Amino acid sequence: MLVSQILKQKGGNVFTCSPQETLLAAASVLHSRKVGALVVLDEEDHVIGIVSERDIVRTIAQQGMEGLSLSVASCMTRGVVYAELTEGVDALMARMTDRRVRHLPVCEDGRLKGIVSIGDVVKTKLAETEAEAQELKAYIAHA
Repeated sequence: MLVSQILKQKGGNVFTCSPQETLLAAASVLHSRKVGALVVLDEEDHVIGIVSERDIVRTIAQQGMEGLSLSVASCMTRGVVYAELTEGVDALMARMTDRRVRHLPVCEDGRLKGIVSIGDVVKTKLAETEAEAQELKAYIAHA
């Protein structure tokens, strides 16, 4: 299955924030939206980073509770790893494992189209495996 098909199923809704927002505000959005990461956009809506629950926890561990008043820009991941609409699930799994990331923003022509999480990838891979098993069972039953 391709990234474009995953986004068609789950939708292209992406929660974002600005680099000036506080970590407390970002944490509040993560909690209320029940997501693990926010894509950080600049004034022209270009992706400039990603901030995850792990980034916030790491900052609190290093800075204490005062870290929550820091800006998202202070702890966001800047070297964003992307997914493309035409990529398959196996390529995503390999990249996520290799780069140790759990969220991949999906961009096309420099514009944010969606986000794919490790959960989305695992769910898709399980569905593919189940469909393949059903096809094999049907084939064997009719052979």
